[in-house]
Amino acid sequence: MALKSAFRSLTFIFASLTFVLALSLSTQAMSQTVLIPSPPQIAGSSYVLMDPKSGRVIMEENSNERLPPASLTKMMTAYIVERELDEGRIKASDMVPISVNAWKTGGSRMFIKEGSSVSVENLIKGVVIQSGNDASVALAEFVAGSEGAFVDIMNQQAQILGMKDTHFENATGLPAPDHFSTAYDLAVLARAIINDYPENYSIYAEKHFTYNNIRQPNRNSLLWRDDSVDGLKTGHTEEAGYCLVASAKRDNTRFIATVMGTSSSQARSQEIQKMLNYGFRYFESERLFSAGQELIEAKVWGGKSDQLSVGMLEDAYVTIPRGSRDSLESSVDLDSVIKAPIQAGDELGRVKVSFNGDVLIDQPVLALTDVPEGGLFKRVWDAIKLFFVQLF
Repeated sequence: MALKSAFRSLTFIFASLTFVLALSLSTQAMSQTVLIPSPPQIAGSSYVLMDPKSGRVIMEENSNERLPPASLTKMMTAYIVERELDEGRIKASDMVPISVNAWKTGGSRMFIKEGSSVSVENLIKGVVIQSGNDASVALAEFVAGSEGAFVDIMNQQAQILGMKDTHFENATGLPAPDHFSTAYDLAVLARAIINDYPENYSIYAEKHFTYNNIRQPNRNSLLWRDDSVDGLKTGHTEEAGYCLVASAKRDNTRFIATVMGTSSSQARSQEIQKMLNYGFRYFESERLFSAGQELIEAKVWGGKSDQLSVGMLEDAYVTIPRGSRDSLESSVDLDSVIKAPIQAGDELGRVKVSFNGDVLIDQPVLALTDVPEGGLFKRVWDAIKLFFVQLF
């Protein structure tokens, strides 16, 4: 009986070593030709269109060119304040004392008064909606003690987010010799704002904000022209030209579009609209794997359990041409021998998804549960079976 049991185990093991991932999508490539025109011409110094779920860039031009970001800088100012709120170091109701330095900051303003106190909640709205330089400096001083110290945090955060071609000199975006970013880096920052702190993102869609009896409109005119647009930020200086980072969501797909160096406020909106329309017309975002979803059941040697669920700890998305999901091919390559003990989160192989030969996902697959070592007899018996498996 022991010999028959061993052969049954061997048969199961051989069968489990080779497999194709079972998903809701077809793993057989279809002979489907997807016709997509060239991206539209964009009248700007640089631009990029990105899917914030997958991170895929749909179209770009000079997207890594270092340029002055003007008030697009304030996205980082707001992001850091949102992080401070999320981590409990400050509260939206906290009252911020307004310094002379904040009050006298030039450019676009929220019109806060020196010597008064303003809530963090109102100051964030002043930054995002009214593009207030005074509000930006007030928040910087509140969070870090001074604008200079806050700028250090901004640059550290930029590196953490992977904004490799960005350097900040202030919290406002006012012209400074070594103050620069890129269309790509700003799209990365917008992606972080949307994905990391979704509870605060609705601020970016607000069309007006009134403070000190002064009602100011959001400078992102696309909020009035396109109902799918819900953010993010405009910028303008003589040096930078007219810039805009916008995001829109239609059905289950979202895109971020960045354009820098256009000739007018109207032009930046028109160019962004062309980019968004192109993205939504020809591409879609698909979630292929959910966090914690079992992708495959793997054989474990020497454990209390013989089986282990393998999957991903985060959702995985792809950006593909519309209607091409059935043309995706997917597979999992597991380690040939998986031995206990196993802890949830241990890397056990990789999952790959490709479209027309292009790899869209190549990520590790992980243990979803713990598998402790089995007893002495179980470990010895599995070692014997494994010997014969490897022998053949």
